[in-house]
This record gives sequence, C-alpha cells and structure tokens, in this order.
Amino acid sequence: MNTKAVIFDLDGTLLNTLDDLADSMNQILSRHKLPTHPSSAYRYFVGNGALQLVTRAIPESQRNDSFIQTCFSEFISEYGQNWNHKTRPYEGIEQLLGQLQQRHIALTVLTNKPHDAALKCMAEFFPGWNFSIILGQRMGVPVKPDPTAVEEILRHLNISHTEAIFIGDSNVDMETGTNAQLQPIGVSWGFRSRQELESAGAAAVIDHPMELLDYLDN
Repeated sequence: MNTKAVIFDLDGTLLNTLDDLADSMNQILSRHKLPTHPSSAYRYFVGNGALQLVTRAIPESQRNDSFIQTCFSEFISEYGQNWNHKTRPYEGIEQLLGQLQQRHIALTVLTNKPHDAALKCMAEFFPGWNFSIILGQRMGVPVKPDPTAVEEILRHLNISHTEAIFIGDSNVDMETGTNAQLQPIGVSWGFRSRQELESAGAAAVIDHPMELLDYLDN
C-alpha cells in the first residue's frame, strides 16, 4: 500500500478516556439527583460528540433542550478538570507511532471530542510525537461521520484519498472512512465490538496496534 498518512480517532483508539468521561458525567447526574451509569455504559454514549454523550446519559423523561444545554455546560466544565485522572494511551500505541514515523507516514487525528480538549489530550499524552494536524469538534464544521474534516486533512497534507487510511473503534469511524473514500480500519481494543466494526464496513479489524504494520505491508 502507498500509505502516506494515517488518520486516527482519539477516544477508544489512541487513548482510553472512558473512565474520566464517565466519572465527569456521573458527577453531573448526581448533582441533579439523576441515576448514574457504570463506565461500560459510556462505551455507547460516546462517539458522536460531547453533546450527544450528555443527551444519551440523561434519562429520556428529562431530555428537554434547556436541561440538556445546562448539563452540557456543566459536563464541559467538569471534564475540563478531570480529563487526565485515569486516561492513558493504549498499550502498543506509542510503539506503533514510532514505527509509522520511521516510515515517514504522517500522523493525524480526527475526533468528535471538542477541539480544545483534543489538543490538550494530545499535548499531555503524546508530547514527543509530531502529529501533522489534530482536529476536534469545531463550530460550523460537521462532526464525523461527515467527511468534511477528512477532506480538510487531505488538503493540508496535499495527498489523495488513496494515500490515507482511517483508524477508529466505532461504527462512526468506519462510516467516516467510507464516506471520505478512505479504507476504514477498526480496532478491537476500543469502546465498541468487532461485530459493530465489521457491520459498519471495516476493511479490516486489528487486535493490537502493531498489527497495523502488517496491514500496510500487504
């Protein structure tokens, strides 16, 4: 494969952020005397941006626009204080990044996490890596699975669709890759199941970061 760039999802792909996300949202729910959720439930709340995470965590009977916006603002503040308590890179990720850089393959990130939070996470957990571009959720730009931000990354790198692959852990990521005419590669170590990834169109599903190198060599 003539791969010149890898576009990574962030949460559930590079970083295990689940517990910090869950703890932050559960704090908001407790504050409003609403039932909290186990961390495992948040595997299915994340993926479409912070607003959707908040909406899904709130009981259906409480989901009016005003209350959702209140909880969303509180969640952004709470997560802003707790985002790095339990979050860690997945095992093997740093080894993979090193190998990709040795091959002169550009490293990029596209996430539905708010843009400032994405930049903060990357600076904290991957300070030694040269990521060409990191894009999070921004005002006026459609979130994944819309391909708009992927196109922005390709233009920034001056490469074609056939020269990049998209890597993520959810159906949203697989659909993003497909919508952008990139090969979508699923990772089984993230938040969602292998079955979901395959059903969403994954060209392949890898079980360890270093397996990506084998895929690129084929």
